[in-house]
Amino acid sequence: MESGTQGISWQRNLYVLWIAETLTILGFCLAYPFLPFYLEELGATSFESRALWAGAMSAGSAAFMAITAPFWGMAADRWGRKPMVVRAMLCGAVTTALMGLVVAPWQLLVLFILDGALSGTVAAAMTMVAATTPRERLGYALGLLQTAIFTGFSLGPLIGGVLADQIGYRPVFGIGAVLLFLAAGLVITQTREVFTPAGRSAGVEAARAIPLKVILMVGALPAAVGIMLALRATTGAMQPLLPLFVEDLAAPGARVATLAGLTFGVSGIGSAVASLVIGRASDRIGHRLVLIVACFSVAALFLPLALVQSPWQLIVCYGLLGVATGGIIPSAQAVVADLTPPERRGVVFGVTSAAASFGGFVGPVGGSLLATTIDLRFVFVVSAAVMLVAAVWVTIALNAARAAAGPHPPAPSPNDWARG
Repeated sequence: MESGTQGISWQRNLYVLWIAETLTILGFCLAYPFLPFYLEELGATSFESRALWAGAMSAGSAAFMAITAPFWGMAADRWGRKPMVVRAMLCGAVTTALMGLVVAPWQLLVLFILDGALSGTVAAAMTMVAATTPRERLGYALGLLQTAIFTGFSLGPLIGGVLADQIGYRPVFGIGAVLLFLAAGLVITQTREVFTPAGRSAGVEAARAIPLKVILMVGALPAAVGIMLALRATTGAMQPLLPLFVEDLAAPGARVATLAGLTFGVSGIGSAVASLVIGRASDRIGHRLVLIVACFSVAALFLPLALVQSPWQLIVCYGLLGVATGGIIPSAQAVVADLTPPERRGVVFGVTSAAASFGGFVGPVGGSLLATTIDLRFVFVVSAAVMLVAAVWVTIALNAARAAAGPHPPAPSPNDWARG
């Protein structure tokens, strides 16, 4: 099945989705800088309990997103990409609103799990963009959409931290829900998708008949998906613990939620700028080269974080890590799109999202255990080692795939995919 593009401006869809996804991620991320402190208000008073609950929430959300993402991807291929974007945003709005009403940590955990199972706006939006964007502009389009994610990720915690210090924790969840409802309204009214079942041509039938496991084992695709898993695991390991790290570094009486929001915000801004610039550049110099360089950069930049002694050092180092992260995601997604038959991009992006979500499950669980049993700083050392291994793997896989393809590989046809 294929989204029709006749009469549709792919640029218009891209720009509207950029705005909508910015609002969506902003709404989701408002709570990042104060989640452990909200848990304290709900009854988790010790460092260990707050760390474990926060890690469980991030892990639970990611685990259920990993389970459901491939099914939402298949639904996008069958019924259209736009309905999946709207569904994800509306479900996220409802769960976010309910988070401000809970009275116990376990209730918040349940809502995080439901949010992971029912939302997943990033994979849905990426699939819609990939389905309607010319192949030669995929790096630019996916990079631009990624800047929306990083922009929301930077502004959300920054605004959320300030709001939490001014008006309290619970009203912030209501503000986030309103932003998600606005995003869904934009997609409903301002984007177009002409989605019709593809005809039964030999090429389309061949693409449909390709086993998913065959597609996922082609060339460098396993490494491209694997690097998304590793990146999500390593960055996710520290995400729920970062406010506690800021609290440990900050002077007594400091506005910890604001400082934590600033830390997230600087990182997100760096990622947003890098994603746009590097996404556009990767269309010219090659997605594979950019991906390799960015992977090794992320591995190297985790180490200074283990040595910081003040919130401002943390902000600078975390910002540099964000810049390197911004180079990985659009490049890896462009490689995935380039290696996937158009008729199967929905389900493959769903599997990619599931792999990243599995990393989002492993990371917070591992990070929380390391922080509570060894030391919070040790999380950064382990993250550096994991990313180094992943960087070596993706380098070997991409170089092997290029050597096997030859100097001027033709674009694979559905029949090529059917032959494996």
